[in-house]
Amino acid sequence: MQSNVAWFDIPVRDLDRAIQFYSAVLGAPVVRQQTGSRPLGMLPTPGGGQLGCLVPNGGSEPSEQGVMIWFNVTGRLRAAVAAVTPNGGRILRDVQDIGGYGFRAEVVDSEGNRIALYGDADT
Repeated sequence: MQSNVAWFDIPVRDLDRAIQFYSAVLGAPVVRQQTGSRPLGMLPTPGGGQLGCLVPNGGSEPSEQGVMIWFNVTGRLRAAVAAVTPNGGRILRDVQDIGGYGFRAEVVDSEGNRIALYGDADT
């Protein structure tokens, strides 16, 4: 199935801190790149691609009130949630069953953005 999401930017205050957080939580390295004069953190997909980035000073502010992006961490949902707090985030809602669609946890990243961690099983 093809996704209708083409790309997304996540606003961050501290790019290095955000790269550390997302690398630990996603269990894969976030690659720092330079686009023109702007540094970015390229977010990995489970298949090895890239679908979004961390953007410092991009005109948006981190927020718990905006759009919530769900990250697929199938096979390591509990490990991803365990990496949140030691890497500067906080857990809003621990792993919960979402009724036949899998499991998710809601967390706040190291920058103040609310995100969801998704897995097809409670593992």
